[in-house]
Formats: sequence, structure tokens, C-alpha cells
Amino acid sequence: MTDYMLVAGAWLGAWAWDEVATGLRARGHEAHAVTLSGLAEKRGLPTGQRTHVQDIVDEIERLDLTDVVLVGHSYSGVPVGQAAERIGDRLRRVVYVDSNLPADGVSFLDGFPSDHIRAALAENDGVWPTLPPAGYANQGLTDEQIHRIVTEGTPQPGSTLTEPAVLERPPADLPATYVKCTLDGRPPLPAVDEALKGGRWELVELYTGHWPMFSTPRELAGILEEAGTRA
Repeated sequence: MTDYMLVAGAWLGAWAWDEVATGLRARGHEAHAVTLSGLAEKRGLPTGQRTHVQDIVDEIERLDLTDVVLVGHSYSGVPVGQAAERIGDRLRRVVYVDSNLPADGVSFLDGFPSDHIRAALAENDGVWPTLPPAGYANQGLTDEQIHRIVTEGTPQPGSTLTEPAVLERPPADLPATYVKCTLDGRPPLPAVDEALKGGRWELVELYTGHWPMFSTPRELAGILEEAGTRA
């Protein structure tokens, strides 16, 4: 049995992992999903990048999880990578699901061309609105899944995107699996390629769009289970 802590990306709460968590539990594992401050049922709470890191650490400590596989999707790869460093011996492995990676002193928005997001923040009182339905087209999602993401998603507070990460060592120093969703035809980020050279990371490709917890939950659960067997 392996303990999993699941953290969804921008706009999403713990609810985004429902099917993946069910799949992991059916395989005999413990699966826990955390909603980050300012989102979903925690909307309105004070938040920021560092708050999100602490949310993850606090939940792992509250549940007294050990030998944990810590999973971050998309945006949440940034706080997850920082939390992985802070939980010390409680960590078994990190799994980054089509996610950004943290770098010391670098914010989420600094990590890639993000002028369109900065413009959205300026136009929407410092929050990043959820995408319209068309933004989820060609991602392997059903109309019902898109409707759920759009209607249950909450705007992403800007402070979570602009505060810099704080790391004592690079993410490549910790054992990790990177899940690249390949439907977009793009290669992994340069930071992922660099991390893979260190020998403690593995790359797994999944032919689906950017939200595999909805489009291919069974396949994703299988990948997570396999990652949990890695030392």
C-alpha cells in the first residue's frame, strides 16, 4: 500500500481527483487530495505561493503520512516541488503531471512566456479567470467534463502565480516521475529535460490532453501506482 497526496492545478480543488483517487483506492492504496487556499471550498482564504506550499506540508503532517508519493498537476508542480523538499523523510517520490517545475527565486509566471496571463490578472482585479469552454477543446475531454471544470473551477488568485519559489536544492535532487501529456505534440519543458539528466527522474508519456485526471483517470492511476513502486 502506498500513500498518495494529490494536488490539482490552477482553478481546481481536491474534487478534480475524484476518479483517480477512486482508482488508486481500488488498487489497495490510500489516496488523499488537498484543496489549496483560495480555491474551491477554500475560496476567499488569504493565499499565495508560500501559502500553497504550507497547505501541502500541513496536510501531509496532519494525516501523518510517511513514504508518500506527492503528485502535482500543472501549476501545482511549483508548490509541490517545494513541499517535497520540506517534508524530508516523509517523501517517497514526486510525480509531476504535465506540470511546471519550481526554481529558486522564480515565480510560476516567470517560468514560461506568460504575458497573456499577466494581462488577464491586470484586467480582472488580480485573479486569473477560468478558461471558457473553448479553452478545453481538443484535450480529450467530453462536453460533460468540460462543463464540470468550467462551472466548478474558481479563479486563481494572482499572488499564487507571482510569488517566487524558495528552494534549497534543485528538484532534480529528489526522485521523481514526470508525466508528459502528449496530445499537444510538444516536447517536455527544457527544465524537465535537464532534470532527467540527473538520473533520479523518469519520463512517462501519456497520450491525452492537459487534464488527464478527467480524460484518462484509469490510465493516470496506473502510472501513479507504478511510480509508487520506484525507490
